[in-house]
Amino acid sequence: QVRVVESGGGSVQPGESLSLSCTISGRSLNFYDVGWYRQNPGKEHDMVASVSGGGITNVVESVKGRFVASRDVALNIVYLQMTSLQPEDTAVYYCNARSWNGAENAWGQGTQVTVSS
Repeated sequence: QVRVVESGGGSVQPGESLSLSCTISGRSLNFYDVGWYRQNPGKEHDMVASVSGGGITNVVESVKGRFVASRDVALNIVYLQMTSLQPEDTAVYYCNARSWNGAENAWGQGTQVTVSS
């Protein structure tokens, strides 16, 4: 069964950068669609970026130009590089891995990102 662990969160000032990592234990990354989500208290998970099993990356419009998703298949890690961070980017960031056949689906424990002056 797939397992997911996020790392790399922290506290930064507006305009600074952070890079998050999502380490996936299970099959090769080619078998999973991976999404980065963020959540604030009382709100739903909002997807911010994704990397498909075929390696296609996507980010939502609100973070386009600032966030980039990528992956290292050899290490089974998916990254979320965040630049020009703003206070509204403050959230718990989660990684989700879902197999292409839907049989496996796992969330990580989340990592806190705080942007504040």
